[in-house]
Amino acid sequence: MTHSDSGKLKAIIVDDEELARQGLSMRLEQYDEIEVVQECQNGREAIEAIIEYEPDIVFLDIQMPGMSGFELISEVQGDLMPMVIFVTAYDAFAVDAFKVHAIDYLLKPVESERLAEAIDRAKANKAQEEAVNEKEKLLELAVSVTGKSAAAISELLESGEDIVEHADRLPIKDGSSITFVPVRDIDWIDAAGDYMCVHVRGETHIMRTTMKELEAKLDPSIFQRVHRSTIVNLERVEKVSSHINGEFHLTLSCGSSLKMSRSYKEKVKHFF
Repeated sequence: MTHSDSGKLKAIIVDDEELARQGLSMRLEQYDEIEVVQECQNGREAIEAIIEYEPDIVFLDIQMPGMSGFELISEVQGDLMPMVIFVTAYDAFAVDAFKVHAIDYLLKPVESERLAEAIDRAKANKAQEEAVNEKEKLLELAVSVTGKSAAAISELLESGEDIVEHADRLPIKDGSSITFVPVRDIDWIDAAGDYMCVHVRGETHIMRTTMKELEAKLDPSIFQRVHRSTIVNLERVEKVSSHINGEFHLTLSCGSSLKMSRSYKEKVKHFF
């Protein structure tokens, strides 16, 4: 994660209630180590802010119209995943379920003592080399909360080992059913440990497999890695914009904006 020159932790606040955003922002002003760089009222704004600012922390409301906090997590590139502090109206019993998955959680109305604890915890976790692992835990949580059976999610498809190279369809297990996704319909893919977020025509499918296993099934003339944990369908790339530090932003036809790291520039430039 990149940090501001002052050494502060950059933070964004995501909540569909304006008063909730303003209240939390005002309270965070008393912490010299926190710099709120953006307030967002929905998941789409939050994703754009995460791409632009690469914050260290996101204070994330779970229940929002349009895109829930859990859905937002599945849409963020693992390489850019900030620390997550949930801010939620869920009761304490429900919150217990994801204590271990986020840096912390704050129950509305937020108590000053709990806010201080959460910030202390974030400071202790400032080194974010394990950001992708954090996303894997969050995806695991999202899968459990959204009602998919853990047994079904963890069960790898037996046919996975024997799929013909560069298969036309990708079987994705969701509970007791299997969805066969046409490979060419895939816009981009994000990896978080043993979970893959497969983004297809506005929907995100979470499947349990590794980047290595999935890459072996995809045609490299169409699908290329553009970041450590991100694969993109090159046919979906509509625009390439240069960014600071030699990085690039890829704008896809589906509307997604992804960051491409410098180390992958040479690998994919001849496709554009």
